[in-house]
Amino acid sequence: MHRPLTPSERVVAPTGRGYLLLESHPAGCLRDVELMRAEIPVPEGPPARRPTALVIGSSAGYGLASTVTGLVRYGIDGVGVALERPAGHRSATAGWYRTVATDTLARALGSDFSFLNADAFADTTKAETLDLLAERFGGVDVLIYSVAAPRRTDPRSGTTYRSVLKPLGAPHTTRNLEFAEDGSASLREVTVGPADEAETAATVRVMGGEDWSRWIDALAERGLLRDGFRTVALSYIGSPLNAAIYRAGTIGAAKTHLESTADALTVRLAPVGGRAFTSVNGAAITQALTAVPGIPLYVSLLRGVLGDRFPSPVEQTLQLWKQLTAPRPDVDEAGRIRLDRWELAGPVQAAVAERWRALSPGTLTELADIPWFRTRFRALYGFDVPGVDYAAPVETDLPWPTAGVRPYR
Repeated sequence: MHRPLTPSERVVAPTGRGYLLLESHPAGCLRDVELMRAEIPVPEGPPARRPTALVIGSSAGYGLASTVTGLVRYGIDGVGVALERPAGHRSATAGWYRTVATDTLARALGSDFSFLNADAFADTTKAETLDLLAERFGGVDVLIYSVAAPRRTDPRSGTTYRSVLKPLGAPHTTRNLEFAEDGSASLREVTVGPADEAETAATVRVMGGEDWSRWIDALAERGLLRDGFRTVALSYIGSPLNAAIYRAGTIGAAKTHLESTADALTVRLAPVGGRAFTSVNGAAITQALTAVPGIPLYVSLLRGVLGDRFPSPVEQTLQLWKQLTAPRPDVDEAGRIRLDRWELAGPVQAAVAERWRALSPGTLTELADIPWFRTRFRALYGFDVPGVDYAAPVETDLPWPTAGVRPYR
């Protein structure tokens, strides 16, 4: 005899358009975190000391991978901050469910790690987070800043800034990868007009280093920076093939500001022997990067060149943590941690460029790894994850982890 379903228990199917799905699958998101854990080599013994980490943007992308890797490999305690939507007439966001899974992982590993569901840009969030850190740990060893947001409201001025993904100076035409409802892929040419000065400045205010700097200032004012404190903000350079819309565009202006902020923070961290870095990560399928015109196609071609040699976010964040905990991190001439050398290697970029030039509707599926990209994109929302029964009803109303809970706003 089957038990009756709860009002929030149902079969969840992917619905949406383009690169935005409106539903997330709880079981798929939970399973995805389990698979991430399985990628991480378990240390031979307990850590000699459990570092205290603060991860801003802990629920998705490289921020999630950094949190999971830190928990499994380095035994971190601390706090993760993310802004996610709970279940309502639709399922919760994927980041909500992945946070539930990451909290379960932390408990299983014996880590004291809490999650706040709050706007990282708000001063009230900073105060609440620092209160939690002060009460439980008395200080912080590492801060990882991994925030990709479409807008930011400055709590001190009340002004809301909106970021744009546009080139600078002139329009840019590129090709993008599009998917039909049946899963088939096609090429589409898109032209993006240039940003004006106000749009560029707003993008820098959202995606640059201003908020990262405020987090460090807040920690310093509370005396929470431990000796040898290190902080890193995650960045991306990308290929010359997408430079006009990315590194040479508005988002690139924000990344340049992020890097200059790291230099300024390193000077301010001198009293505690601290240091700030940017980490130039390699390409990955994230919700942020799929929004950039041309990037989905480029990543599919990159995977076509590399195959299984394409490193996952977990593989890359293993290297990030190695650098953050090394006495002398391996940095480039600009002081940046480089996790993208595999991507920007000359032979790899030459092979991707050759495929880009040879692209046509008839050669798309031959030159680009379309099935892999579609599977990994859907996995961002918990679909197409191995080991999940998608025909079975699933509970969608999972509670946020109780430690440090606050309602969605």
